[in-house]
Amino acid sequence: MTTPGLRIVVAEDSLLLREGLVSLLERFGHVVVASVGDAPELLEAVDRLAAAGEIPDFVITDVRMPPRHVDDGLRAALALRERFPTLPVLVLSQYIADVYARDLLRSPGGGVGYLLKDRVGRISDFLRSIDTIRAGGVMIDPEVVSNLMRRDDGPLAQLTPREREVLSLMAEGLSNTDIAGRLVVSDAAVSKHIGNIFAKLGLSAEDGHRRVRAVLAHLGA
Repeated sequence: MTTPGLRIVVAEDSLLLREGLVSLLERFGHVVVASVGDAPELLEAVDRLAAAGEIPDFVITDVRMPPRHVDDGLRAALALRERFPTLPVLVLSQYIADVYARDLLRSPGGGVGYLLKDRVGRISDFLRSIDTIRAGGVMIDPEVVSNLMRRDDGPLAQLTPREREVLSLMAEGLSNTDIAGRLVVSDAAVSKHIGNIFAKLGLSAEDGHRRVRAVLAHLGA
């Protein structure tokens, strides 16, 4: 269950879904400090809160919103990350769109996520994603991960099938223990696979964001 008490901004042009998100978040102890229906309102809401010294703890936004109904929500999320680099952002999408995931993940430092809207209905997954992103991790919808796993070039070509499987689960935001449970192996085995992944991707022990960087490499970001 997600840690309660986060101050969250929600941006979604569908009133029904927006109200559903607000209700769900508040049910689990969060405070929705702004609920808006388009990208300009999202930017204005966060800027207004920041000006008052109350930068939100988290932003949830749809990809496609007014005024253009294309990638306005994503663009707003990227703009917010430029202004507030540590602001955790979760982007929701109706469809799998690799380019949106990659654009978001190019934002440095982790603390970002990309989920399909169907995932919101799986409450435990949705709440876990908030925890992962809030902690500075990367959370990618399993269906998006599966789609991106079809790539077989670059550094990823060095990985064994099991290592690619572990990396895929890392991209979903799973901890070592969660991965071990999913694959029915020991924590030590997972740690060994992850160490091999880091080595093959050229991520040194001094890199404090190796897990995030491995996921970025996995997604070609």
